[in-house]
This record gives sequence, C-alpha cells and structure tokens, in this order.
Amino acid sequence: MLLSTENLLLLCLGFFIVATLYSSVGFGGGSSYLALLTLFFVSFFAIRSIALVCNLVVVSTSTYLYFKHGHAKLKDFLPFLVTSIPLAYLGASFKLSEKVFFIILGLSLIISALTLAWQTYTKATAERIKNYPSYFSFTIGGIIGLLSGLVGIGGGIFLAPILNHFKWSTPIKIAALASFFILVNSVSGLVGLFNAGTLVLPWKEALILIIVVFLGGQLGIRISLKKLTPNGIKRVTALLVLVVGLRVLLKNGLEIL
Repeated sequence: MLLSTENLLLLCLGFFIVATLYSSVGFGGGSSYLALLTLFFVSFFAIRSIALVCNLVVVSTSTYLYFKHGHAKLKDFLPFLVTSIPLAYLGASFKLSEKVFFIILGLSLIISALTLAWQTYTKATAERIKNYPSYFSFTIGGIIGLLSGLVGIGGGIFLAPILNHFKWSTPIKIAALASFFILVNSVSGLVGLFNAGTLVLPWKEALILIIVVFLGGQLGIRISLKKLTPNGIKRVTALLVLVVGLRVLLKNGLEIL
C-alpha cells in the first residue's frame, strides 16, 4: 500500500465529502479529487487515473437518473460529444512532462474554482433560451474535451457555467448535459491513458476510494442538504480548489515556493 493508514483515512474523508457535495449539485468532483490527490501522491499518472475513475463512478448514477426523469435527450447532446470524445482521448494520450502537467493542472484548478464561484453569483433569470449554430456546440465540446483529457477532469465544471452564461438551455438540462459529458469524457480519457500506457492505478487505494465516492455520490444524489445551499456548497468547494490549484501551480509547476 502506497499510503499510510492515516493518510488513506484522511483522503477517504476528503473524497467522501467531495463526492457528496459535488453530486448534490450535478458534478462528479474531478477537480477536487485532483486537488486532494496532489497532496498525497507523487505520481501524476496515478493522480490522473484515480481522478478519472472516481469521476466516472459518481456521475454514472447521476446520468442514469437524469435520463430516467426525462431531463436528458441524447440527440441534444451529440454535437458536444462528437468532438469531445476524440479530443478527450487525444488529451489523455499525451505523455506530458511532470512540470508541464502540473502547470496545466494548476491553471485548470484555478479556472475551475473561479468559474464555479462565478456561477454562484449569477442570478437566474427568465430570459429566453437562445439558439446557436451547430458549430457552437462542436467547438465548446472539443475545447473542453481536450482539456479534460489532459488533466483528468470530466469537464462538466467548465461546461455548465459556460452554457448557463450563454443561456444554451434550462439549468436542469445543462446539469444533465454536464453529468453526461463528464461520464463520456471520463471513459474516453481512461481509454486514452490505457492505450498510452499511462493508466496507473494503485489498486488497493483506488478500490477503497472508488467505494468511498460511490457511497458519497449516492448520498449526495438522494438527500437534500438543509444547512448548506447548493451555492454554499459550490463556494466552499471553489475555495478549496483555488487554494490547492495555486499551490500546485506555484510549487509543483513553476517551482517558486
């Protein structure tokens, strides 16, 4: 086992909280898994692999429920997937140097934190949903898919704020798309890592974390959090991701701390 029992318990606690909070607002938790993993693991291959697997576990149930309740229609999501799937695979296939990886990861965590926080201060309005040409969906899907593969994030945390800003559809449909987008890109990213020979899973730790995020995801999906609103959850999570993102960028990437 790579981690001490104490560190593994701390990581499990963090993963459980992240899975519960993120699943309660429609995300998988990939950015926060990455943030936490950088505190305990040295291998960035293991960091990417574990984050993608845990992301996949959490959003699988969410995606199923969105489709079951009629909030998701595959035909509306296909334009995003057509470009995101191959580019997520391509991004995961790149064998980045450790320094470049941590720079991209740090910047991605910082951006995801800022976009998540920004989303909480955007007031919902009754403005009419806007219609966009097909290339809009293809372009957005491709860009976020590539980034998802590079750093091991499903991409929903970027996609949802962007689509809400552009009023692409209703919030519930955007949440459904984000969940499905994370699911598909996580699968594509894992395949890319496997084919590139960079899928590294310390099986004992990974299996324990998979069970933990599954339980947390189930809890987050099925209960309503009474004391902490969805916006409150997002703000707390954004703060965590921002702090660790800055640490990863400055210490591991730029090596200036």
